[in-house]
Amino acid sequence: MGLLKVGTPKSWEDSKKDLRYIRKAGVRQFISTYNRVKDLQGDELLWGDEIEYGIFHLDPENKKTRIALRGKEVMDELNRKETLNGNKGEGCHFVPEYGAWMVEATPKRPYNGYTSDLLRVERSMRLRRKRMLTALGENEVAPTMSTFPMLGALGDDGSVPPVKVGGDVTLSDYIGDGIINPHPRFATLSANIRQRRGEKVNIRVPLFRDSNTPEYAHYRNSKGIVDGCCGSDSFQLWGYGKGDASHEEHGNDFVEVGCSKNSLDENIQATLSKWKVDVQCKGCLGLFYRRAPNVIVPDADWPRNGDIVVGYEIHDVPGWIRLQNGYYLPIHSEDNKVSFLRKVSKTENPSNGEMRRIGSGTPLFHTAENQLDEDCASLCKEGGGVAAEDDDDTESSEEQRENISAAIHMDAMAFGMGCCCLQITFQAKDMDESRFIYDQLAVMAPIMMALTASTPLLKGRIADTDARWGVISESVDDRTPAERGRQDLKSPHEELVEKGKRRLHKSRYDCISTYIYQGTVVGQG
Repeated sequence: MGLLKVGTPKSWEDSKKDLRYIRKAGVRQFISTYNRVKDLQGDELLWGDEIEYGIFHLDPENKKTRIALRGKEVMDELNRKETLNGNKGEGCHFVPEYGAWMVEATPKRPYNGYTSDLLRVERSMRLRRKRMLTALGENEVAPTMSTFPMLGALGDDGSVPPVKVGGDVTLSDYIGDGIINPHPRFATLSANIRQRRGEKVNIRVPLFRDSNTPEYAHYRNSKGIVDGCCGSDSFQLWGYGKGDASHEEHGNDFVEVGCSKNSLDENIQATLSKWKVDVQCKGCLGLFYRRAPNVIVPDADWPRNGDIVVGYEIHDVPGWIRLQNGYYLPIHSEDNKVSFLRKVSKTENPSNGEMRRIGSGTPLFHTAENQLDEDCASLCKEGGGVAAEDDDDTESSEEQRENISAAIHMDAMAFGMGCCCLQITFQAKDMDESRFIYDQLAVMAPIMMALTASTPLLKGRIADTDARWGVISESVDDRTPAERGRQDLKSPHEELVEKGKRRLHKSRYDCISTYIYQGTVVGQG
């Protein structure tokens, strides 16, 4: 969990007036720290692991397992013992975690870069477990499980001591505030995320389907398409962090799944049109992509004058379109004097409620300048890059259910931050090596997560997913409705960046957005 200081955190309302200062101070501190360490060379490679444990109480009489809210008590007892025996060989360090039933354990001193230290890892893990067991009470266990399978499914009888469901912090319908670690940071963080977001977090995970799952009783049998509905180059996707539109349509009990080739694809009401890039400025060859309005992406392949792009106008940000590949382009200059894009569609697609993916993989139609006029007419016909739904919709209600799954609904940060895992932290020898390791871990992390997937049960049900990552991401998603691409009745939020209206395509706790290593390209020149 990192360094924790006991203090009195500010509420969200109290924090608002200081947000601008906090943002600027954070940037200054980052720049100052970077300048201080960027030229360091020859630091020792150090690393360590962190293991999170959940403490459970077994009730043999009633054949029931509950979470035991003794995390702080157990942690304090273990650290007291470590202090008394601190100089006797390998040691351990125990720190708080989000749940009142959780404890995190780390080695007291880090490992180094020698192979001999690899032999310390398992020895240290065994030592931490042995010492954890010495502090547990009767009928208590602390298995290394990714989550407590019945969290949120037992009502007021889900913990020892029992905690009443609900509370001012989470407003949850499934868990009580009393299961949150008593350290003031955690409850404040939970409340502030909910208040910034404007509503409770909304986590909906696809429910596993078998012949006895009652929620699927009226679904027809699967067609047996093993590669998904879009062919072997696509996959069935639970679009965690992108479910607001389906929530508005289907509520808490269902979630949309489907095929995707693009992490920025989303289910959104949109009118797709074709636009010709035609920058009316001498010497201008085209436009740079923007990852958000006014945020240029200089290193991406950019559309040239004469290219045709497919996208839709953003009503909340006039003068901009969002493309099918997730990037943005301005329609004209800020003063409206220079035109950048010209709409060339002859027909639009007002009934396209799903934002069809055709064109997402290849967002640009590169066209020779001398062929543009002849080809524009054919490009603008239906099927030339934007798929329209037929006016005569013959799909049955059963067919429309193909991309709708019953959902396991969760509504509090505890469902994500109450998960346990093993984490690893590195100190590299210099900045260059740090960047390199970062990029390598970005590739390895999802592979390791797939190999160690161990979260098939959530809130007492079998999930149609195996890893906890999406649940964690959604459990701390503090984006405003406008930042999630929905209508925001409370907008603008004057204290937030871009007044809380800039579109953010994922939770802040999510996968990385870019690689950061800046090594030279071998073989050039």
